Amino acid sequence: MSKLPGWLGQLGAELTKIGERLEERRVEADDEDDKAAQASSATTGAEPGSGAETGAADHVPPPPAYAPAVAARPDPVAAIPWGMRVAAEAGWRLLVLAGTLWVLMRVISAVQLVVLAFAAALLVTAMLQPTVERLRRAGLPHGLATAGTAILGFVIMGLVGWFVVWQGMDNLDSLSDQVQAGIADLKNWLLDSPFHVTDKQINDVAKNLSDTVGTNTEAITSAGLQGVTVMVEFLTGMLLAMFSTLFLLYDGKRIWLWVLKLVPAQARPGVAGAGPRAWRTLTAYVRGTVIVALIDAIFIGLGIYFLNVPLAVPLAVFIFLFAFIPLVGAVVSGALAVVVALVTQGVFTALLVLAVVLAVQQIEGHILQPFILGRAVRVHPLAVVLSVAAGGMIAGIGGAVVAVPLVAVTNTVVGYLRAYGQKEAQRHSPPPHGATALDTAPTPAPGSPPEETDDGNDEEPVADAQKEL
Repeated sequence: MSKLPGWLGQLGAELTKIGERLEERRVEADDEDDKAAQASSATTGAEPGSGAETGAADHVPPPPAYAPAVAARPDPVAAIPWGMRVAAEAGWRLLVLAGTLWVLMRVISAVQLVVLAFAAALLVTAMLQPTVERLRRAGLPHGLATAGTAILGFVIMGLVGWFVVWQGMDNLDSLSDQVQAGIADLKNWLLDSPFHVTDKQINDVAKNLSDTVGTNTEAITSAGLQGVTVMVEFLTGMLLAMFSTLFLLYDGKRIWLWVLKLVPAQARPGVAGAGPRAWRTLTAYVRGTVIVALIDAIFIGLGIYFLNVPLAVPLAVFIFLFAFIPLVGAVVSGALAVVVALVTQGVFTALLVLAVVLAVQQIEGHILQPFILGRAVRVHPLAVVLSVAAGGMIAGIGGAVVAVPLVAVTNTVVGYLRAYGQKEAQRHSPPPHGATALDTAPTPAPGSPPEETDDGNDEEPVADAQKEL
């Protein structure tokens, strides 16, 4: 026990010596690092204590030779091909746009009745506004001219609808007899035709039709109830369209100026300039369509009248109304006239009616529409077909009627905004200078008037829009 304190003292002394030796070696290593840093700074021109010295002190030594080689991983952005990055950037933007359009279509479908009523009011307003302007130029007050035009237009449209219903109800009995006689004549013609149709086959077809009607009585009844709902919605939409038309005729200018206030200030001049041009396109479309439809109805109606086809006047009215659906409406109304002629007057009369319809439609497509509509409405036939099909799928007959004028107006607006944007870009671009200015600057002819300069007033399109309205 007496030797233990001496042994601990020796151990402490040895540990103290080892600590002193380690401290000396650490100081020596720091001195060597300082000398290396000073030598490096002297070589590179950096001052001691700068970032270069700190970087040298913090330099990490390379791995030993026996360590496995590991390739450096590239940046993930750099590893993706450029084409894929562009496609991804465009893809998510297209997804956002598609989602926005989907939400917009859902909102429109929820208020479809209001949207279609307002669209019909715009079409009727475009048709009646020239009359209001003529009455105002003749000296009538604005309110009286608007009220007189609206009342006269609604009365004429109501009388046309009443006349069609009256003619149909008045000729219903005679038409039923003629249809039965026409079916009998059609049956005899099929029996004597080279198609080798037998009496048993015709009776089987008639029996199948009768059985189909009998088995689907509930479906027909529910369709009738849906027809009542559709009629109520139609009357509601008609009232909305009438009120909208009245206020658009009377207060269209202030409504347009209020809409302009909702547009951001930077885009307001362009929208203010595109609005009157869009309205002129819509007016030209409605006016040209009315004239073309009237000519079709008159000539086809006269043709089927002289061929002794019953309900010639109501059929002419249907041809006039269906002409507002481009391409598809002419086919449907012409087929209706041919079917009525077939079941009432026979095959030969039906072929004559088909010839009259085709002749009038060819004259319409190649002469009337290019001459009357002119260049105001420039829509490709493929765009017409696709827009009518899409409008019909989205909103039925109303969507098919509104689709083509919507495409025409959109085409006009996009074209104007593109030209306006290019003009603004040229106006705000830096002027040419040096030798380039000699090549680009126009040289006025001797004696020509000085060229007008643009003062950059953004309110000018707004004033033009007010004058147009």
